[in-house]
Amino acid sequence: MSRPAERPSTATGRREPPRFRLVTVLGKEQLSSRMIRVTFTGDDLRGLEISDPAASVRLLLPSPGEMELAMPRWNGNEFLMGDGSRPTIRTFTPRRLDPATLQLDIDMVIHDRGAASQWAVGARPGYPAAVSGPGRGYRPSPGAAAFVLAGDETAIPAISQLLETIDPATPTRVHIEIGAPGARISLPGHPLATVTWHVAEPGAAPGSALISAIEDADLPTEAHIWCAGEAAAMHAIRDHLFKERGLARSLATVRGYWKAGR
Repeated sequence: MSRPAERPSTATGRREPPRFRLVTVLGKEQLSSRMIRVTFTGDDLRGLEISDPAASVRLLLPSPGEMELAMPRWNGNEFLMGDGSRPTIRTFTPRRLDPATLQLDIDMVIHDRGAASQWAVGARPGYPAAVSGPGRGYRPSPGAAAFVLAGDETAIPAISQLLETIDPATPTRVHIEIGAPGARISLPGHPLATVTWHVAEPGAAPGSALISAIEDADLPTEAHIWCAGEAAAMHAIRDHLFKERGLARSLATVRGYWKAGR
């Protein structure tokens, strides 16, 4: 996912650490067989502003096996725990922020591996965490002739926000790769949007189905394209759009959200 904005460098050239806001779990909801929505709350959310869709926040979680949240220290370049290990920090698209109730929804993909995934499965009300950000988002151009939105399951929250933002009179095509048929969720309605779900083949490289979908797609002329997902797959899609199709770079935003094996 996109990186959260960093604070300006100090006079010594060392970057200041992003601010972490302390939160606790208010509740959670199973959205699909592979996605859980965790709702956080806390007074520290007061003043947090997320103005653009498809933005990002960093989520700091307790170390695996721990219940209490230990705050890491900033060494001028990155956060580290007291023993020198790296803290459990993951980047997500904040699905919804309600400033009135101080509630933040983050939708997490559930899979066999991953500290954040395992934490989300076991999370209970009152569990501590912290968030920082937001990072840059994507604001759809109001003058676009059409939009193509594409991504894997990690991009579903961002795609949902974009569907809520894009002009209802603008034709929009959506392609989403999912790991299983049960991973489909209800997306926000858009009168001119067509949504195609692509179920990945067992054992296939992440993003393979999405790459094929984009390569086979009849892209509308002058369509604005937003695509996000596994980094290697996004590299292949970027090459296809810019090198093979000759698409103007100003028309496409392609973001690597995660890397297979990491």
